[in-house]
Amino acid sequence: MESQDAVSALAALAQASRLAAFRALVAAGDGGLQPSALAEALGIPANTLSFHLKGLLAAGLVSQERLGRAFIYRADFTRMRSLLDFLTDDCCGGQACAVKPTTPETP
Repeated sequence: MESQDAVSALAALAQASRLAAFRALVAAGDGGLQPSALAEALGIPANTLSFHLKGLLAAGLVSQERLGRAFIYRADFTRMRSLLDFLTDDCCGGQACAVKPTTPETP
């Protein structure tokens, strides 16, 4: 991934509704979601969601598939992985990583 692509993807995610939509599509997995289900789940008006989905599409973070009259939106996991790889490419200067993954605390 090139720097400009990373900037575009990060800019698309730098808005609460777009980030929420992207995370919901990631959670939905390969099945994706129709915009109506996504709008309902997020409590976002359909026209507002449409605007945000266009931003995610332009950044290449989601794909759109037409099924008859309906659209299915899916997170682009390859693009997401490329962004994560770009962000962590030189983690710890090539040495054993000092960053340990965090796990949610259990009660």
